[in-house]
This record gives sequence, structure tokens and C-alpha cells, in this order.
Amino acid sequence: MAMWMRREPSGSEPVTARSALGVRAILSGVALPLALIATVLLVVTAVRTGEAVWWAEAAIAAVVAVIAAVDLAVIRKRVRARRKRETVRR
Repeated sequence: MAMWMRREPSGSEPVTARSALGVRAILSGVALPLALIATVLLVVTAVRTGEAVWWAEAAIAAVVAVIAAVDLAVIRKRVRARRKRETVRR
């Protein structure tokens, strides 16, 4: 980020602000297995019925599973980086 784009804190930011990583981890941790189960069930239904709509829904569920998995990986990376920064500060 360029120096001119950085803004100074206005002073209204809370000193004890908490990160939303925990909530994101819970949501993604619930979404991942549900989306995987939905994908499998929708693929089975698509194979049995042969209707294209079930394939589209299975694809949507698979995309949700991939997004949840990527989000969990990002959260894990950020938590590790935070712990490393805190260790260096001490």
C-alpha cells in the first residue's frame, strides 16, 4: 500500500477490538461438511434421475464446500501469523 493511501487512526477505533476469525472458523467449519454431504447427495440424485437441475445444484454445493475449505485455510494461516507476531513481541 502506498504511503499516501494509509490513513492515521481517527481515535474512535476500540483498543480492545476483537477479530472475527473465530466466528468465520465456526461458520466455515459447519458449512464445509454440510456442503460436502449435500454435494454427494445431489450427485447421487442427479445420477438416479438424470435431470440437469441436480447437477447444477451439486455444482453449487461443491463451490460452497471449496469456498469454506479455502476460508478455513486462510483463517489457519492468519492465526499462525498472529501467534508468530505475538511471540516475537514478547
